[in-house]
Amino acid sequence: MSIQTTTMRSDGQQDRSFVRTFFTSPAAVEGETDSAKMLRRAVQLRGMRAPDVWVPDNEDATAPSMRDDGIENIVDIVAEHGESFPGEIHPRIVWHRDRPDTRYQGLQQMLYIADPERGAIEYIDGFVVPEVGDIDDWKKADECLTIIETEYGLDEGRLSMSVIVESGQAELALADLRDEIGKPTNNLERLSLLVDGEVDYTKDMRAITPTGELPAWPELRHNTSRSASANGLIAIDGPYDDIRDIDGYHERMTTNQAKGLLGIWALTPEQVIEANTAPLPPKTGSWLLDVNGHTVELYMEDDVHIYDGERLALEKTETDRYRFRVGSEEQAVCDDELHEELLNLTDYVPSLTDIVDSMETFEEATEAGKGAIAMEQSTTLSIDGVEVSISEERMWDEATYQAAQTPISLFQDVYENRPDQREELREMYGEHVLKRAMNVG
Repeated sequence: MSIQTTTMRSDGQQDRSFVRTFFTSPAAVEGETDSAKMLRRAVQLRGMRAPDVWVPDNEDATAPSMRDDGIENIVDIVAEHGESFPGEIHPRIVWHRDRPDTRYQGLQQMLYIADPERGAIEYIDGFVVPEVGDIDDWKKADECLTIIETEYGLDEGRLSMSVIVESGQAELALADLRDEIGKPTNNLERLSLLVDGEVDYTKDMRAITPTGELPAWPELRHNTSRSASANGLIAIDGPYDDIRDIDGYHERMTTNQAKGLLGIWALTPEQVIEANTAPLPPKTGSWLLDVNGHTVELYMEDDVHIYDGERLALEKTETDRYRFRVGSEEQAVCDDELHEELLNLTDYVPSLTDIVDSMETFEEATEAGKGAIAMEQSTTLSIDGVEVSISEERMWDEATYQAAQTPISLFQDVYENRPDQREELREMYGEHVLKRAMNVG
């Protein structure tokens, strides 16, 4: 995808507000007849299998002995296929905060890729710079991109810069961005993605775990998301290297989304599909039951949500009396007490239709001069064959409405910027709901 499709705003930032997937592919594979085979496969991806950002990777994913081949492969593949690729293209070059020779190699790699005579730069949106250090090092990378733009007659800020935060220095630099972006002495407005690199971050922090697994580093993810929010950038979590553990990958994304970290690194096409779909609102709503830290999704039959498990037990003993067990604790409760207990144990996950319904209702109320309204959510639960109706009201005001806009804004961003995914979205949600979702907010 050419940068012409995803244009720079007057403040230098990208038009896209969300990036779900950051997919890296080795730029050259050693010992293969076609060393570019991984790039060739990736550039053909379409629909939900294609990432929002594709990263031909000439750093960690490519052996040092193959990096000269990798640069040539990137140019050849992007020049030939870049125009039809549906996402953005951001090659990763070599760089290191403590090694001037590596930074020089990175500059040379970018100069080679960006040469208009080679035909690739037209379809390249920017570059990914790894192993950055403090804010002065970020400025060095930015200056290299300015030199490249000047060398080839490109508009200033034409090339975006994304950095990988994989050191303590880089994490501290996140707090400096707000003071530095916009100064006339730099072009840091070109910054696009802030990407966590937990593997090298763990090494830099000299962290040790008993099993050798990576620490979760929730503080790093929070700091990256906070900096992205403060500076109008996009935060991306690092790689989840247990590529067969899709459930764990999904759980990681769910945790990230609660931090405002809506994008994640993808290492395989299967991870791309999961990362592309997970942030989207679900097609249908669902009720969850949380018992002693165990969350179960209830299944629906004839408009009744049914719990089928051993952690809860319910028996009706009299007209309005029940024996209710949660785990090993049993109590006798009346109707109102049971209702309250079940409300505390249940949560509702709204569908796209639910979110649109609520937003439209609030918009209508606002137009009628109301500042806040009550929204009711109700269902019938079945536990051990005993049916109980529960309901609760939630107040919606302008702040609630704005918070509900995030999943809708993400959906709208995907629909507008990824036309190759529109048919899958129609199949998932239906044309009527899709049109309403595009018009709300």
